[in-house]
Amino acid sequence: SGVFSSGFVSYNGDALDEKTPLHRATAALNKETKRMLKALGHTVKGDVYANIGLEQEIFLVPRHAFYRRPDLQFTGRTITGKMPPRGQEMCDHYMAPISRATAAFECMRQIQQECYKVGIPLLTRHREVAPNQYEFAPMFGNAITQVDQNLMIMQIIEEVASEHGLAALLQEKPFAGINGSGKHNNWSIGTSDGLNLMNPKQVASVTGSNDIFPLVMAAVVSAVDKHGDLMRLAIASPGNDFRLGAMEAPPAVMSTYLGPSITEYFEKVKAGTHGAYVSEKKQLNFGTDTIPGIKVPAEDRNRTSPFPYGGNRFEFRAAGSSQNVSMVNTVLNTISAEAFKIVADRLEKGETPLAITQDLLAKHDKCVFNGNGYDPEWPDEAVKRGIWRIDAGCDAINEMTSAKNIKLFGEMGVFNEKECGARRTVMLEHYIGQVEMEALTMIDMINKHVIPSVKAADLGNPNKLVDAAKTIKGAVAKIHATEDLHAAANLARNMRLDTMVSIRSIIDEFEGRCPPEKWTLATYDELLFLDTFPESDYM
Repeated sequence: SGVFSSGFVSYNGDALDEKTPLHRATAALNKETKRMLKALGHTVKGDVYANIGLEQEIFLVPRHAFYRRPDLQFTGRTITGKMPPRGQEMCDHYMAPISRATAAFECMRQIQQECYKVGIPLLTRHREVAPNQYEFAPMFGNAITQVDQNLMIMQIIEEVASEHGLAALLQEKPFAGINGSGKHNNWSIGTSDGLNLMNPKQVASVTGSNDIFPLVMAAVVSAVDKHGDLMRLAIASPGNDFRLGAMEAPPAVMSTYLGPSITEYFEKVKAGTHGAYVSEKKQLNFGTDTIPGIKVPAEDRNRTSPFPYGGNRFEFRAAGSSQNVSMVNTVLNTISAEAFKIVADRLEKGETPLAITQDLLAKHDKCVFNGNGYDPEWPDEAVKRGIWRIDAGCDAINEMTSAKNIKLFGEMGVFNEKECGARRTVMLEHYIGQVEMEALTMIDMINKHVIPSVKAADLGNPNKLVDAAKTIKGAVAKIHATEDLHAAANLARNMRLDTMVSIRSIIDEFEGRCPPEKWTLATYDELLFLDTFPESDYM
């Protein structure tokens, strides 16, 4: 079968899709990386492009229970739901094999088989942290191809799940109180003849230069420091509102983790010591002679960082599970292309690689943080350092049309000013529309399910619920009356994270007192535990 490039543009050539900008960003990365490498004495035979490997997390829930949840059907997440006595506290779901006692095993096996039939090898399938949460991961490859394949994987997951009496949930936070789902974007820069620019040993061996790896890494660090706002924008999917900084994904602070080994190496570079970086390994012992010790890489990825270096690649951990990650990789490729252009310009003017590396690190390594990103004091400390922190996704989206970003995208040939404005509009409208659907669904659930259940079970006066529905309706009307899209998106966010959360607590309190046979919505107990609730008693 052939592989064909595709794009969707207007009659005037303006990008209307996710893919065309990724092609443009890849072209910019190719051009500027080859310029930089040529100035460093290495000529690339072929092209330069980004390689990615995507870790797709999902939930699988009983389909009959899914049909009794209007919120899951219409919005992809539960807007109400009392937590069950058991959650993910024991990590028993994460550490166990996929059970043959449930439909999940055969479902995941068939997903893997169907993907293989269309040329997508999924290397791993396993349980994830939360109950009924699972993950697939393919082989890494060219970002343009991998994005397409991931979209196919998501479609196949949903279709195959239905054949096994299951519903696949791809949204970032389908359930409150337990982990949400991400799509970790493992990203590196390679050449068509097999050189990975983030593999220090290979770079030194192939090019014969000790200058290239530290300069590439310093340039990427500078890109993160300068353009953390765009990295935050790229992962501003509506579902990430509930996931970022929630002890399952990094906070909305765009720092990078290099690890103690590379950080120590860069300190020597800044001091003027110039040599090869040797990837260290350390001995790990088990404390018993019956199990031999092993050597492990020094660059262990930091799970609390949004963009850690994990040996040979960076892992953008903050990407959301439902996303088309074209924009994620468009941003990474564009900001790296600009960084490499700056380096190439300086090299061509006669500056030494060491001097450029030292200068970039001195100006930009404030965004390197090797500590615990979940530390509650870290976000405020990051702001003091001057690191990008944008808590609200809609505020990050608004940065699409900042003067800095219009200039960046224009110079790199990725978006013109009109395209930047259109992206901002579409992304804000998408956010508002998603939240509005959730709000209207909550009103319907209150009126059609919760109030009738409260009355049927004689749980008391439902006036609080009647008032709650009116409150949501009023909040939606206020959003509609606001002409400025950014202001409307912030109103939607406040309604979603404050008003609707408060109303949810009222609903969940009633659910906790309602006999199961009177409660018409599927509960978390029924949705989350295939191992113990393979079928509902209240179908």
